[in-house]
Amino acid sequence: MILYHGSYLEVPKPDLTHSRPNVDFGRGFYVTSLYEQAAKWCGKFKRRGKSGIISRYSFEKSQESVLKVLEFDSYSEDWLDFILCCRSGKDTTDYDLVVGGVANDNVFNTVELFFEGLIDKAEAINRLRYEKPNRQICFRTEKALKLLYFEGSEIV
Repeated sequence: MILYHGSYLEVPKPDLTHSRPNVDFGRGFYVTSLYEQAAKWCGKFKRRGKSGIISRYSFEKSQESVLKVLEFDSYSEDWLDFILCCRSGKDTTDYDLVVGGVANDNVFNTVELFFEGLIDKAEAINRLRYEKPNRQICFRTEKALKLLYFEGSEIV
């Protein structure tokens, strides 16, 4: 499987040192199987006057069997609870890899309304069911990162 990471620089050797806390799936190295999604991630850097660079990796899906994986097939109550836990810095799980939907603008707005207590969980889930998830994969441990192989990069 080919995976992409959008940034302002090439990332030939991903690490966890540079990852941010309190994001969707917690601290980790985020990639996607969708080239267009990686290009969108580059957009925030390009708007700041930096380059947009997509790094490309290979990952053998069969290798997931040696990892502790959490996968969300849709925006669900479990997905919403996990996002809330990670974004609030309260995640204590030991998953190597987390796979699921990206909180894009529409999804992010719904999630924020829920986090702020302006809508309840049932209403948030009702709104999210109409959104098609863009896929993101978070490599959360060094064990997982060792299975990700750099293939090259390109400026977008």
